[in-house]
Parts: sequence; structure tokens; C-alpha cells
Amino acid sequence: MRAERYSVKRHLAGLAGGLALALALALTGCGKGSSSDSGGSDGKTIRFVAAKYDDDTQAYWTALIKDFEAANPGYRVNLEVVDWEQMDSKVKTYVQTKQEPDILNYNKFSDFARDGLVYKAQDVVSPEVLSDFLPLFRQKAQYEGAQYGLPFISSARLFFYNKDIFAKAGIARPPSTWAEVEADAKKIKQAGYIGLGLPLGAEEAQAEFQIWAMNNGGGWTDGSGDWAIDQQANVDTLTYLRKLTKEKVTQPNPEATNRKDVFNEFAQGKIGMLNGAVFMRKGFIDPVDAKLNYGVAALPSKDGSTHKTLGVQDYLVAFKKGDGLNKTAVKKFLDFFYQKENAAEFVSTEGFLSVTKSAGEALSSDSRNAAYYKPFVDALADAEFAPTDNPAWAAVDGAVKQRIGTAVAGGDPAKVLGEIQKTAQKGD
Repeated sequence: MRAERYSVKRHLAGLAGGLALALALALTGCGKGSSSDSGGSDGKTIRFVAAKYDDDTQAYWTALIKDFEAANPGYRVNLEVVDWEQMDSKVKTYVQTKQEPDILNYNKFSDFARDGLVYKAQDVVSPEVLSDFLPLFRQKAQYEGAQYGLPFISSARLFFYNKDIFAKAGIARPPSTWAEVEADAKKIKQAGYIGLGLPLGAEEAQAEFQIWAMNNGGGWTDGSGDWAIDQQANVDTLTYLRKLTKEKVTQPNPEATNRKDVFNEFAQGKIGMLNGAVFMRKGFIDPVDAKLNYGVAALPSKDGSTHKTLGVQDYLVAFKKGDGLNKTAVKKFLDFFYQKENAAEFVSTEGFLSVTKSAGEALSSDSRNAAYYKPFVDALADAEFAPTDNPAWAAVDGAVKQRIGTAVAGGDPAKVLGEIQKTAQKGD
């Protein structure tokens, strides 16, 4: 542990004038970060591949690594920041070519655990860090009863709506049922705006589909845990979303639209409503229009009687290298990151929810954000998550991202879901 507290913000200010960093932070260039060798043969140099969440991500890690290296002379961390749209293909290439990083920030872990590629959590972080993880997230990071994933950040999804657009369209309250969503979207379109943001592009189509499906009694599996992707409730869900697309109450071409695109348009006041995430305020709305008049409500369901929330968790995983030569350096860096101030700084910087008790306590003292975060924290307690503990999820996730949008662009919903079901069963 550090004898003194190193401030990440101290370095953020110093980075502002760096042209190279500014270019690296460009929105479309984040998958071309500071890639370097896969680690050092001395056991003191490691490679860390981090996902890009927004334009603050690389600056945060650059500063933290500088602090880490100052506190641990002789140790070095080579950073590569990759855009989420490129992450799946990058990770696949890393594994196939046996060029895995020492540490990876990702949204899946169980297939790595199944294949014996990663350390158990207890091998790469201290007992203090393990006990600091909130039980919900620690449980979701297990494979066959052992924890391999290190909970990193969490997010909950709720329904965002533009109050000014609602007023212009003559809508008094956010919709509760799917029928109300459709009716409100038509009114918003008539008022001159996009009724509903529907991102079914490759960035995160699996999350958008799960939000709608689970609020129609559907989902990825049945009551026994077997894959049930082609169940009737899911077919009905895609049929409904296809109807909205045909009625042109969504943005054009939902099958090719990514989450960040509709989030940006919502921030610009062009979209009346969408399924949003806790980080929307920090990452999208405030940078564009901090005075945007919007509200947050429960996710609409088909019948309006129950409203389920999607929970999302990302992980850090540590890959085994040779005879474990990298273990000491990996453990030093991970324990450094999970110190209260450092973990809290990342969550605060990126606008996520904490996965550790200590970081959560540090953030809860900020009364300015309490009102905004409370409904997300409350919803997370009963949220449904993707089945990331199933190694077949990696293949399912990829198939959904590539195919689910075709069902609203003219494809047959039942056929599309049947193909993804086959992918899931093959993965098992």
C-alpha cells in the first residue's frame, strides 16, 4: 500500500497540453492506443489492455500508471486503450495468437477461466481487496464456484425521456407499457423529433435486446438455466421492435446504430426517449447540454405490471504467463488500482456505479450526485444480468451483436433467434 496518497487529478491537469494525448483521445481513434509489447521477461513489466469508456479513460490510466510506477520503482505498465466496438475482435486475435495482455479490462471472463488462461482472483489481489467487493458483483464473477473475474465497474439501465419534447408532444408522463411507448413515439414524431432511440448496432445490441426481452417475460435462458433464445417471448419482442422501425418512430436504420450515437442525439435534444445508462449524464448529457430537461423512469414493460432493470458489470482479468513470472507485478498493480481513492476516482470520472464497499462509501459522501444516482443504485439490487458466468456467452454475445439487428431490418425474427440459439448450443 502507498505511504502517501497519489492524486490522479494532479496528473490530469498536466496532461491537458499534450497534443499526442489529445489525438489519442479522439473518439474514433481509441482502438489505436499505445499498444506495446506483451510484457517484460524480467517479470516487472506488464501489458494492460483497457476498454475506452469515454474521452477521459486514457488520461485516467496514464495518470494512475505514472503514480504506480513512482510508488513501485522498477515496475512498468504498458497501456493500450481499445474502443468497445473493436474490443471483441482484438481480444479474439490476442487469444488466437497467444498474445494476451497481462491484464484485460473486458465484459466477459468465463471462457478464459474454462480454458485455463487466467488466474483466480485470490492469486492476483490481496485478501483485503477480495473482501471489499460487494457480494452481488463477486458472485457474478465466478466460474464453477471459483472467482476469476475482478469486478471493475457496474451500471444499471433505466428509461430516459426529454421533458420539453414530451410537453410539445402533449405527453404528460413517461410510458409504462409497450403500447404507450408506441403511442408516445408517434406523438413525438409528429412534433418533429425522433420518437424512440433504438440502438441495435454492433456496439451493444445484446444489452438493448435484453432490456426489451426481459420486460416481456423473455431472456437468454429458461427457468432451468438452459438456453432459450428462440423462445416465443423473444420472437414477440423482436416483432414489436420491428413494428416500431417500420412505423419510422425510431431513428433511421436501428440495426446499424450504436448506443453512443443515440445517446449523443438524446443529449442534443433530438430524441424523445430511450433506454439509457447511469453514465449518460457524465459521458453524454453534461458535455453537450448540462441544462437538458430530462427525466428518468422505470423501463417500460409489455403489460406495465412489472419493470425489470438490466444490470451490467465489467471485469478485470489477469492472464497467466509462463510459470507465473508476471504474477507479482500484476498483483502490485491491481492492489494499487483497488485502493479506495483510485477506484473511486475511476468511477467518479466515468460516471459508473461502484463495485467495492470502500469506493462506494467515498462516493456516497458527494451529496450533489445522490439524487441522480439513487434510482440506479436502488434498481441494481434486483437487476438481471447477462449470463457471463457461462463460457458460451462469449459466442452468443458476438452472434447477437452481428445478427439481432437484421430482424428489424427485414429479417425474420424467429429465424434470426433460431440461428443465435444454435450458436449458444454449439458453444455449450
